[in-house]
Amino acid sequence: MRKIIKRLAAAVMAAAVVTAPALGAEGQPDPWAYGAIADSYAMGLMDDNYANYLHAPITGEQLEAMTDIVADKLALLGLPEADVAWEGLVLDGTRGGVVNALYQEAARYQIDGIGLGPEGFLTQIGVLHGDGAGNRLDRTCTYQEAMVMADRLILALYDANDAGSKGLLWKAVNGDNTLYLLGTIHLDRSNAYPLHKSVRSALLSADTVAFELDFNDAAGMAQLAASQVYSDGTTLKDHISPELYERVCAALEPLGMTRAEIDACKPWVLATSLSSLSMQDGTTSANAMAVDLYLNSAATWAGIKTTGVESYDLQINIFDTLSPAYQEAYLEGGLAVFEASRNSGEPSQEALDAAAANEAQIAAMFDAWKARSPEAFDATYSKADIISSGDEISARLFTDRDPGMIQAAARFLEAEGENTVFMAVGAGHMSDPGGIVSGLRALGYTVTLVE
Repeated sequence: MRKIIKRLAAAVMAAAVVTAPALGAEGQPDPWAYGAIADSYAMGLMDDNYANYLHAPITGEQLEAMTDIVADKLALLGLPEADVAWEGLVLDGTRGGVVNALYQEAARYQIDGIGLGPEGFLTQIGVLHGDGAGNRLDRTCTYQEAMVMADRLILALYDANDAGSKGLLWKAVNGDNTLYLLGTIHLDRSNAYPLHKSVRSALLSADTVAFELDFNDAAGMAQLAASQVYSDGTTLKDHISPELYERVCAALEPLGMTRAEIDACKPWVLATSLSSLSMQDGTTSANAMAVDLYLNSAATWAGIKTTGVESYDLQINIFDTLSPAYQEAYLEGGLAVFEASRNSGEPSQEALDAAAANEAQIAAMFDAWKARSPEAFDATYSKADIISSGDEISARLFTDRDPGMIQAAARFLEAEGENTVFMAVGAGHMSDPGGIVSGLRALGYTVTLVE
């Protein structure tokens, strides 16, 4: 079971192949709201049905849900509570009512400028920009306007308090070329959002944002979707034992999957999906936006070019060519940890222990990642042990791919002209042995951790 945990953790740090595309630029927000879309989605201020309500007047229920999210995010800052209770504010569907509601959440704490009152304070910290005809606080407020103000408030107070997830972020410079390197985790958990201003600023300074895969490549995404299901007339039943098949169905049917949908999927697809589900926690938003997808969304809405440093063929091949026996074992392991994490089925004590160890390891990784501590991260995530394990998937995840990642990073640094590139790939590719950071240093480049 310990080997199973290492397989699951290794995949989360290394391969982005089973992620879905981020919220795309085909949406209907107004251009002035583009900069708030990625963070709003990641923090749960909007969801996939946003087109149905974004431009409609905000309802009392929506405003309450929105301020609950703001309250939860501000509480994490650990600010001293205010001595004065701000009361008597009118909370309604006007712009002024929304301003009052948001201000009320901030006024629970001792914050510079809070005594200016709702309009003065939110204007001072950049939340309230006006509506083109003055603030017009008596006008009906749309959901989009309220959402953008809520997003701005969270980010303004996080930035003022040097808060947010810092990620494992390095910077390399060669002549007029700048390369930011962010090691990501392909999950949404541990209150990952918002990201620290240093990460957001580096991303938005880039001319190009590079991921393992180009998530905006429609043909590649179609290829990925096709690779995940059987096309030879067989189904999942034909590739795993009857007992395992029934357990898989018992786990996935309550999540909304039909047997026909389950039957179509290959074991490695279900294994990675189940392992990702088992690694979520109470802070995972309903949108479950992995860090890579947040970055892709932010870059897309900002109009920044995105690309991939690997092909879809390469990443699909990592999993799709695993031996049938390994795929079945991989699925059984992912399912066992999922069952134990959800307290479903009849998990063995070994599975319960494995699930607890898995949770502790992922939580520690995220703590180190959020604090930007490569040393703490490496102490939790032993890449050397994974590579030396002899496991069928280990070499494919790292040994076979790290050299190509290093070469891609070096090409960005050697490009003609003046370029700024933000390269975000699985954190395991940054770690040693064989990681990108040490690989670039060995080539003579100076790479420093962003402070």
